[in-house]
Amino acid sequence: MSMMKDEEYLPLRDVVFNTLRQEILTGKLKPGERLMEIHLANKLGVSRTPIREAIRKLELEGLVIMIPRRGAEVAQITLKSLQDVMEVRRALDVLAIELACERMGQAELDSIYQACENFKSAVRNGDTRLLAEADVAFHDKIVLSTGNTRLIQLVSNLSEQMYRYRFEYLKDASSHGILQQEHLEMYHSILKKDKITAADVVRKHINNQEEAIIKQLQLEKEDRKKSV
Repeated sequence: MSMMKDEEYLPLRDVVFNTLRQEILTGKLKPGERLMEIHLANKLGVSRTPIREAIRKLELEGLVIMIPRRGAEVAQITLKSLQDVMEVRRALDVLAIELACERMGQAELDSIYQACENFKSAVRNGDTRLLAEADVAFHDKIVLSTGNTRLIQLVSNLSEQMYRYRFEYLKDASSHGILQQEHLEMYHSILKKDKITAADVVRKHINNQEEAIIKQLQLEKEDRKKSV
């Protein structure tokens, strides 16, 4: 595992935290996997102190849980946590796109069209990480166009948790074309300043993701049972 060059100026504990966090969010460190301090220290070429500090921060974020007599584990993606996040995200995204219909200028419209094209390119590439980043970038442009600082902050905080679920959704290649189509529908509804259609597309967008992730979690649960 290599440390990113643009993080070299950060304190070691922050580099370790960012590295472990990214591995959890992208599924490289899997739900339920134990985080052994000695193993991680050797793997990253650091002492146990920054590992311990990173695990403590990850626990505060809810990405790691401490199990009595077992130690630290990557938190499971539960149905309740998924539904809670999606419920709030659905409401915030509807508000964001309704405001975008009122406030988005031509330069911002051009920017989200380009974000649609970037997502299309990521689909052709087939890299899950690129797809996730392109999806986040598309939605960020809509939220930022509202100019509402509080809304931007709330969505930013929620996006940290959404990233993990987004990866679960993108594991299914059949979702890529659906996302691409929904992005275009959002773009055209904002272009027409059609708030009703825009809100409907966003609800459909979140509902499709929630249903697909639940199916994915069920499949993974069945696979774990078979392997035991």
